[in-house]
Amino acid sequence: MDLHDDAALIIIDVQQGFDDPVWGERNTPDAEANIGRLVAAWSDASRPIVLVRHDSVSPGSPLAAGSPGNALKPVVADAPHELFVTKHVNSAFYGEPDLGAWLEARGIRQLVICGIQTNMCVETTARMAGNLGYDVTVPLDATHTFDLDGPGGIRLTADELAGATAVNLAGGGFAVVLTTDEVIGAA
Repeated sequence: MDLHDDAALIIIDVQQGFDDPVWGERNTPDAEANIGRLVAAWSDASRPIVLVRHDSVSPGSPLAAGSPGNALKPVVADAPHELFVTKHVNSAFYGEPDLGAWLEARGIRQLVICGIQTNMCVETTARMAGNLGYDVTVPLDATHTFDLDGPGGIRLTADELAGATAVNLAGGGFAVVLTTDEVIGAA
């Protein structure tokens, strides 16, 4: 991996509300620690960091704006950052302020995307970034998700969903999927 000096670290929805038991079983117990390692590496290299927060508009959501669960987790709450995006949908490209315009104005073309949930907001943002022509990397062990029920009684574990995200992103040409160690090794 050739990491550019201006590669942006996009940290998606690392919020207190994801510790609520309503979400169920999660994977990647070291995700937050790996996110913290990425923040440190980006800070040390003076690379840009973007924080993204999901301000849910769903009644009763643990991520509802103004609720304690809406707050960022300590690992990123005080992280130095150049941009703070709030959103109501899965993709950080549909937030405020406009992430795409901010990246474009700075000529940033390489993104490393991490955070919560792997198969939801991380994958959606990475897919969209890939479609927009960005060079995208996702350190999968710096993300986590939860077991999920689907139609017809289908239930996938968090690990199965993360594996599907890795296949979708890499196999679909949206992103390179690596580990935190591999990304930091390139920093």
